[in-house]
Amino acid sequence: MKIRATAKGTILGIDIDESLLQPSEKAMVEDLVAAAINDARAKADQAANSEMQKVTSGLPLPPGMKMPF
Repeated sequence: MKIRATAKGTILGIDIDESLLQPSEKAMVEDLVAAAINDARAKADQAANSEMQKVTSGLPLPPGMKMPF
């Protein structure tokens, strides 16, 4: 299996060896795996941002300042 991704980790495409599944299912399985990975990453980023907001909510930070620095 080969996975193409951006430097930020977004999955661009997946190539699964045809010997592992039926050829008629190959493209659909590749798309589903890419979508699942991207969805998991988006949920992880959202959870991390939410936790960071909880941690920094009481700190006197300038508006728009992002952590970590």
